[in-house]
Amino acid sequence: MPELNGRDTTMDDPLNIETDLETQSLLLAAANHDTEALRNLLRTTSANDPAIVMSDGQIDGLENGHTNGAHAEAGDERKKELEAAARTVELLFQNGAIWNDLDKNNETPGCIAHRLGLKELYDMVVKAGVRAELLLNRLDEYQMLGDDDESEAEEDFEILEDPQETSIIDIEASDVNSAGYLASDLTFTADRLLDADKNGVMMAWETDIMRRTADRLLPAPSLRVLNIGHGMGIIDGIFQSKSPSAHHIVEAHPAVLERMRRDGWYDKPGVVVHEGKWQDVVPKLVQEDTMFDAIYFDTFAEDYKALKEFFSEYVIGLLDPSGGKEGEGGRFGFFNGLGADRQVVEIDLMEAGLETEWEEVRVPNLDEAGEWAGVRRRYWALDTYKLPTCKFIG
Repeated sequence: MPELNGRDTTMDDPLNIETDLETQSLLLAAANHDTEALRNLLRTTSANDPAIVMSDGQIDGLENGHTNGAHAEAGDERKKELEAAARTVELLFQNGAIWNDLDKNNETPGCIAHRLGLKELYDMVVKAGVRAELLLNRLDEYQMLGDDDESEAEEDFEILEDPQETSIIDIEASDVNSAGYLASDLTFTADRLLDADKNGVMMAWETDIMRRTADRLLPAPSLRVLNIGHGMGIIDGIFQSKSPSAHHIVEAHPAVLERMRRDGWYDKPGVVVHEGKWQDVVPKLVQEDTMFDAIYFDTFAEDYKALKEFFSEYVIGLLDPSGGKEGEGGRFGFFNGLGADRQVVEIDLMEAGLETEWEEVRVPNLDEAGEWAGVRRRYWALDTYKLPTCKFIG
């Protein structure tokens, strides 16, 4: 498997010869819920060592605990097994285990706990993520003080630049960045859009999600809509079918813009194509008092901070609270790559003055359907998509 999030995934197997003895011992102690041995091992072995967080070892306490408990003859035995797993997870978190890192199957501890129906353990992972994000948000508010050695300050605070900071399933890996993506060649086919490294930018399996999103954002014709990120044009095509009175599209990639010209998007009535990054385009729309009844956000190779900046700083200046003729209120949506978790983003949306409704959409088995064939990295691994629709509070 290729390098994932900058870490060597050849260590996915806890018995891999490259994994040192201490790490193997720690993984074994976690899998057996031996907290006494685990506590002793953690004195010399870090819980966030790549060989640990990128292996099944960090989550064996969840998965093995479920499996062993499921075969127990008595409910008491299963209860004890789950309690032991909970103590193991708590100890790992207390010693710096990374709550949202991925294993060899592109799953995090939260994904596995959710998939196996282990609510208590899933809640522990969510709480760990909320604590981490609240802390990171607060640290980001402080101005770094000290001498004029900027590079040293940046090195001291390197942890704040984690591109995965709130995702249970992170859509964009750390080796995929905005500048690199915008400079890369793209491959368009009938059912997918890939970047130069064969990462999935957008795929046709998302169509049902996009259709249901568009239905919620544009419940009536003649509304004004803004879409950030055209990609394959799936949701923009659905927006057009709803006869909006104004349809603005912000797109930055030159190859996508060229394809939009060939496909006639620049000539469609009511469509305005803004060429460039949304960070450059959107402030101008706010200055011009351009308002919309619906806004959708779906970019590639940007982290959660970009999404948070958008809805915290700009939605209030772009979204019409009345929501057009129907008077149902302006609506904001985004592609929710946060997987099974939504607590962190819901807190941030509420702080931005937005309340959120969630609709669960079943996602078919994409592996069985062959959707990931030829794609370097899967960007979705769950069987349920949490579709968000946001309105101003009150």
